[in-house]
Amino acid sequence: MPAKKETQASGGKPTGKKLTLKEKHKAVRTARKKNPLIEARRRVYGIGQHLPPKRDLSRFVRWPKYIRIQRQRRILMTRFKVPPPINQFNRTLDKNAATQILTLFSKYRPETKGEKKDRLKKAAEAKVKGEGKKADDPKKDKPFVVKYGLNHVTSLIEQKKAKLVVIAHDVDPIELVVWIPTLCRKLDVPYCIIKGKSRLGQVVHQKTATCIALTEVRKEDEKGLADLASLCRDTFNKNKDLIKTWGGGKLGSKAVALQRRRARLVAREEATKKKQLKQ
Repeated sequence: MPAKKETQASGGKPTGKKLTLKEKHKAVRTARKKNPLIEARRRVYGIGQHLPPKRDLSRFVRWPKYIRIQRQRRILMTRFKVPPPINQFNRTLDKNAATQILTLFSKYRPETKGEKKDRLKKAAEAKVKGEGKKADDPKKDKPFVVKYGLNHVTSLIEQKKAKLVVIAHDVDPIELVVWIPTLCRKLDVPYCIIKGKSRLGQVVHQKTATCIALTEVRKEDEKGLADLASLCRDTFNKNKDLIKTWGGGKLGSKAVALQRRRARLVAREEATKKKQLKQ
């Protein structure tokens, strides 16, 4: 067995115990003081001298106005008492289920402008040649695509044609979509709330989308859609806590500390009163 490394303390004598980093630095400083040959080199933090130690300067940064407004708004939203119809948008679908839904919806993305241009060009060429007379029927081979747009999705919900409705949680102003969950619940249309209006926008080739819906799918995807619809119905449609739970009303760290201090003072006063009554 190799012998244990013995660390030298400030006196120079070997010791059996291991020193901490702080103790090692202290030992080196004391050795330098005792040895006249070792010159103490102090750090000078002037211009062109040693680099200053790293510090957290985030509270000294002048952040842009939009970032300050974002942060203030976020704090205010935690302080205010938020009613249940608005608070339900904070309770979104979990990551795995949301990924499954977006994967299914991505299979039925609408055509882009370029694809539409090519399709119309081919149809026009076929019509000129006389091959596309029968293929002009709009009801024949109608493609299944994702429906988007607030008014369009609303009409599909009212007609009960929508089989699954997906709503974004961060629509601003929230009044645009705040009534859709109530409408879906009343007409028994499965719906869910997913994080990110930009994620919904990617499905339909837009920057953002408030809500999207599916009306029809191919036969191979019918089971998957039915499973996701039943999951959304159990999580959102039949969940009564969403309609009753209020949000916000959270105090800051300073207010919480003040409340604790007051509670301690009250408890101390009550204890002294009890002692006086016993005496």
